[in-house]
Amino acid sequence: MTDTDDALLVLEDGRTFAGRAYGARGRTVGEIVFNTGMTGYQETLTDPSYHRQIVVMTVPHVGNTGVNDEDAESHRIWVAGFVVRDPARRSSSWRAERTLDAELVAQGVVGICDLDTRALTRHLRERGVMRAGIFSGAEAAHPLEELRAVVAQTPSMVGADLAGEVTTDAAYVVDPLGLDGSPLTEAVATVAALDLGIKSMTPQRLAERGVRVHVLPATASISDIEAVGPDGVFFSNGPGDPSAATHEVALLREVLDRRIPFFGICYGNQLFGRALGYGTYKLAYGHRGVNQPVLDRATGKVEITAHNHGFAVDAPIAGESVAPHDGGRYGRVAVSHVCLNDDVVEGLEALDLPAFSVQYHPEAAAGPHDAAYLFDRFLDLMSAERATSSATTSSATKASPTKDHA
Repeated sequence: MTDTDDALLVLEDGRTFAGRAYGARGRTVGEIVFNTGMTGYQETLTDPSYHRQIVVMTVPHVGNTGVNDEDAESHRIWVAGFVVRDPARRSSSWRAERTLDAELVAQGVVGICDLDTRALTRHLRERGVMRAGIFSGAEAAHPLEELRAVVAQTPSMVGADLAGEVTTDAAYVVDPLGLDGSPLTEAVATVAALDLGIKSMTPQRLAERGVRVHVLPATASISDIEAVGPDGVFFSNGPGDPSAATHEVALLREVLDRRIPFFGICYGNQLFGRALGYGTYKLAYGHRGVNQPVLDRATGKVEITAHNHGFAVDAPIAGESVAPHDGGRYGRVAVSHVCLNDDVVEGLEALDLPAFSVQYHPEAAAGPHDAAYLFDRFLDLMSAERATSSATTSSATKASPTKDHA
């Protein structure tokens, strides 16, 4: 007879880890990945980019600050499962409103604890991320071959189009804020943000700079974007394989064709790469954590950044290249940022269009704020494009002949 606290983690390659049930009891499956952040587990759990993924926390002690209603990045927990080594026995933060264990139970998130997460992480680093399942309580009593068969039937992340499963059901607006946090009547700019799995801190960071943000569903059309009269368009982070996001890539090309200033992060960076005609590929184990070193090639500055991605853009990192799509109609492109751990492309800049993107998270919460300046760069880009458009319109008006009514 299996104890209700028994739990088993089963990997796609056959390796298993025995532990104790944490959170809800039952079964869950997904792609298993590891996060190296030493803080910010609540933000990780509620990040829609982790949809259909089982997250392993490499830091051993998790849950000591509990859970509150302020730090969530969305309205629910999105991870498919949660793996920790040593869960806190009690919450000790003055901001805690519930324990992490209780929150996992309340939201039906199956987890496992009391296993060697260091050995598990080393295994994933050597073999790559893979499908896995957590089975606890009565589910852990099934024969191992049955559990392995369940894992083997789990859909792969390759080819998965998931933005539609995490996006908002209806458009909404985040109003601009003053220095004291109070709403502003007049915005310095208007941005249409495509929600591909957006984190709440992203429109917040724009609003803090006086921007009015119209958050649109992933199914939005170019007409929906133009209807809000945007000074710029933003594509958010999100889950899934960018090669499957055909609608979003086509939409982004319509944005670029109209020279609307564009900024993308994470998934938005991958979609920008594909819109320009570059390929994308799956990383062996991805970048997930708040301690990734990235070089800004324009300034030579090294930023410590927050990441959550399993795919990357395949673009030349040496010098400039011409965007391959449609005979190079989008002009020259430069890789603006590179990860110092493995030379993965971490940013793209279009040199002939008002558009750029980064693979990491400048809104980072919790995490480093080294890259917060990128939101200011987006504002500068929108301002410069408005000035250019205004000057062009003014010149055209002056050059236009007037009719002689004499």
